[in-house]
Amino acid sequence: MALAINIRAGNASAGEIERLWDQVAVFEVEPSMRALGYRPHFTFAIYDSSAVDEKAAWDAMLAAVAGQTQLRIEFKRIRWFESSPLVLWAEPEVDEALARIHAVISAAIDPAHCRPHYRPGAWTPHCTLGTAVADERREDAIAFARTFDRSIGVLFDVADCVVFPPVRIIAERKLQR
Repeated sequence: MALAINIRAGNASAGEIERLWDQVAVFEVEPSMRALGYRPHFTFAIYDSSAVDEKAAWDAMLAAVAGQTQLRIEFKRIRWFESSPLVLWAEPEVDEALARIHAVISAAIDPAHCRPHYRPGAWTPHCTLGTAVADERREDAIAFARTFDRSIGVLFDVADCVVFPPVRIIAERKLQR
């Protein structure tokens, strides 16, 4: 099992990202995001549950979001991580709060315990749209990403800590309006 610290959109504005999930799912071997049973989110850190306990992770998240209001994040581009399978994600407009939350969590829990892609210097703020793009649909998925020309605004209003798989919320807090 793994432990993740996230901020998620638990409201109607998440529907815009969820519609993108459905569009991206046509490129996947099997739809990946709806299968999670979890709303659109940003992940700040992932730890093996044997390395960091739930209380330490939740305490770090609470410190990171102390006084934090809900975040309205704009997305204007779809990008991808070069991996196999290809991963498509929505790129957020620069938001200092995302970087600050990540930095506070990284200061509270030794980043050596965190999965490499979530460590300081390696972390890329992203909202995942699909994690299992089929190799034979790779070029189609990249073409879809390149032609995206909308702006989507999503309100991220809940900080949480989850274990997975499957995703199970172990602690959550609504952010202030």
